Amino acid sequence: MNNDKVYPVKPAFAAHALLNRADYDRLYAESVNNPEAFWGEQAEQFLHWFGKWETVLDWDFRKAYIRWFDGGQLNVSYNCLDRHLEHHGDQVALIWEGDDPTHSKKITYRELHAEVCRFANALKARNIQKGDRVGIYMPMVPETVVAMLACARIGAIHTVVFSGFSPEALKDRLLDVECCALVTADEGRRGGKRIPLRAHAEAILTACPGVHTVFNVRLTGSEVDWQHHRDVWYQEAIAAASPDCPAEPMDAEDPLFILHTSGSTGRTKGLMHTTAGYLLYAAMTYRYIFDHHPGDVFWCTADLGWVAGHSYVLYGPLCNAATTVLFEGVPTYPDASRFWQVVDKHQVTVFHTAPTAIRSLMNQGDAFVQQTSRSSLRLLGTVGEPIQPRAWEWYHQVVGEGRCPVVDTWCQTETGGILIAPLPGAMDLKPGSATLPFFGVVPEIIDEQGVVQEGPATGILTIAQPWPGMVRTVYGDHHRFVETYFAAYPGRYLSGDGGRRDEDGYYWITDRVGDDTITVSGHNLGTAEMESALILHEKVAEASVVGYPHSVKGQCICAFVTLMEGVEPDERLRKELNTLLRKEIGPIAHIDVIQWAANLPKTHSGKIARRVLRKIVTHDQENLGDTSHLSDPGVVQELVKARQPT
Repeated sequence: MNNDKVYPVKPAFAAHALLNRADYDRLYAESVNNPEAFWGEQAEQFLHWFGKWETVLDWDFRKAYIRWFDGGQLNVSYNCLDRHLEHHGDQVALIWEGDDPTHSKKITYRELHAEVCRFANALKARNIQKGDRVGIYMPMVPETVVAMLACARIGAIHTVVFSGFSPEALKDRLLDVECCALVTADEGRRGGKRIPLRAHAEAILTACPGVHTVFNVRLTGSEVDWQHHRDVWYQEAIAAASPDCPAEPMDAEDPLFILHTSGSTGRTKGLMHTTAGYLLYAAMTYRYIFDHHPGDVFWCTADLGWVAGHSYVLYGPLCNAATTVLFEGVPTYPDASRFWQVVDKHQVTVFHTAPTAIRSLMNQGDAFVQQTSRSSLRLLGTVGEPIQPRAWEWYHQVVGEGRCPVVDTWCQTETGGILIAPLPGAMDLKPGSATLPFFGVVPEIIDEQGVVQEGPATGILTIAQPWPGMVRTVYGDHHRFVETYFAAYPGRYLSGDGGRRDEDGYYWITDRVGDDTITVSGHNLGTAEMESALILHEKVAEASVVGYPHSVKGQCICAFVTLMEGVEPDERLRKELNTLLRKEIGPIAHIDVIQWAANLPKTHSGKIARRVLRKIVTHDQENLGDTSHLSDPGVVQELVKARQPT
């Protein structure tokens, strides 16, 4: 055992856990040594099929070719709703907790099924069919869940756009996947404020001529600029629709949804997930990593605009006939006790949130936590980024009172579900470690030359075998998919994250290997997308964006900006650049530090050396490394001298 602090498996928890360490070791060995037999058995157990598959797995990572359960037919909406009606129809499927603490609602499986069928029929009434793409730009309200499940029911492909994104970001995503319809709301509510979602959509819809229908959910009653040929009130559409809509049989590899993530070229990537493999993986990871038992009330605080929201607010829990919480608000409104008040109000048993939220609440002091009971909690989870040991300890000791295991999970939009995490009844815990791989996941740490590192090692984290939940392609651009994830190290999936494996075989996620993503408060922002936005300003000649550590947000944004000849920087220009970034990306893209730069460090091929810029912004100039490969090494020293405090 190494020197990392270890929390042994709690005997009281292990006594009732779904799996122990011997179970994990046996199942993991089966999953990697004979994946076809293992996943075939799991698919029979976890999912309802309309028709069985012909082959379990066919793959070639060198061509980025992955197919699971070819020939099988099923429907995601059926698996999440219909098959539960006989035994769980009157059980609460969804608990909605509004931004206003006095607003909440419980929806049973039977009620949710009826509304999903009604909206599915409303979609069909507007000639939306299997294979069509439907954009969803919505807050965290039950209608968002209904829209996603209704799309799945008829075979339409949903693409959820985070409601905090700007109109321009919405437009880019709708155009990228050629959406024919949009589901939005008059306004969203968050932290006591209103978000003009419909106004944002209206600002860009003329640039999206393929969108022939907009379903409008009336939430606040604000005025809507109505287009009679295009607009439909959601409430009126479902009132007129039948609650009977048979689920469309879908091939196992038919697309289920497209989610966008950051790209290195300034364009976001529309990552396409398919039906059977994704649902199986979401369902299995939910059940075993969160140790699901009947009667659990599960709350993942992730937004439905992110993959964690897809997998662990919606699809994973509902496929397991669980009760899941949908939260419209923020952790500090009306005060910093809100999370724990909601836990008590709804008797949440399993709570899953982001390290950013944990750090933020930790900084508010213990009193906000201790004024609540939290006695219902039995398990805690973290998602979105690595958690620092200090925050892990606070979460465990103060929130969980030392009795709740902490499940630290690693996943990506690309992975569809959690790849590395402890099974809480089977593994000792180390604060800050994602622990061990889930079934079927074969992590390999390699060096920059692609050589696999054995034993304790630090390097680039890759995955050597496919797992069912993994992304299948970039929508409309498979070549980009190959180049991004498989070309650099043929035969394995490149995660883009750095990793460390310790003496016990536990994995620790370090940081992004590449420089294309900054994680701010759990939100992944593309550096290229932000740079493309900044150079839209007429006074900006060039810009490079890097991240630097922040005690609460995880990372903050630093922009190195070169101005046009003759332009002098001032506070007004600084504000204009932040306004521009907010307009193009959204409020979460706020520059904390702008460093004006006469020149930027570049290689002889013209590529900006972001590695060097990251060292400069973190005041780590002693470890700049070899700068002789730069076309003008002197630029580095000029930037070091001019650097601003962070």
